[in-house]
Amino acid sequence: MSVTETNAKTPAARSGEANGRIWGLRATDWANIQEAQCAPAYHAVLDKARAGSGTRLLDAGCGAGMAMSFAAELGADVSGIDASEALLDVARKRLPDAPLAHGDLEALPFEDHSFDVVTGFNAFQFAADPTRALQEAHRATRPGGKVFVMTWGAPETMEATALIAALKPLLPPAPPHANGPFALSEPGRLEDLAASAGLTPLEVFDVDTLWTYPDLATAQKGLGSSGVAAKAAENNGQDALDAAHAVALAPFRQKDGGYRIGATFRVLMTEVKA
Repeated sequence: MSVTETNAKTPAARSGEANGRIWGLRATDWANIQEAQCAPAYHAVLDKARAGSGTRLLDAGCGAGMAMSFAAELGADVSGIDASEALLDVARKRLPDAPLAHGDLEALPFEDHSFDVVTGFNAFQFAADPTRALQEAHRATRPGGKVFVMTWGAPETMEATALIAALKPLLPPAPPHANGPFALSEPGRLEDLAASAGLTPLEVFDVDTLWTYPDLATAQKGLGSSGVAAKAAENNGQDALDAAHAVALAPFRQKDGGYRIGATFRVLMTEVKA
């Protein structure tokens, strides 16, 4: 495989710059606290992908690189791309020998058919054009290879919905016809998106996770590290964000002062047909 230059003047690149900025504002807190809350989903996808020695894997929207680290431990040959230089700085420390590109999902700087597996952990839905982003994943995957798309599980079935909903009053008004955080969680939506990019849906599966924090301050830092939360803090201030999270977290406080919140991720496994 090879890495080429991404055209930074395209509309896709401009959307990547916006997402990269807000997701990079709390990169250290994300890497140290929140990223690990998603670890069970990373492991489940790598198991479905049968990632191992010789697997060429691209993590699209790789963030701080935890999923890639797990794949590398299994023997996979990993590469990554992300819009946030701050998150990539963490990933480079974790994986100093891996090819890691700063760029946009709609313009992957990799040659055709470079990978056996492409993963997108809560990534493709943040692209300005998710269909185009998946078309790029399709292009970069060999015939017979797999592309995985992860999003939130059904909101009515998970406790973490309360934490996601707490941000809505703090965010700027959404553009007309903008998708909400659970748009791809609805039955059939992931499959429709994949089909629009020429991918063949194979299986949808849910992964239950448990978010744990030892105290309120750690929970607020972890939950406040996402790009969406960073945008909420910019819009209404850090105090407002912390207060909203404190209220939403209150029902999940344990006797020892820690917090335990159930969250579900929904994953679509697709195949690139020959």
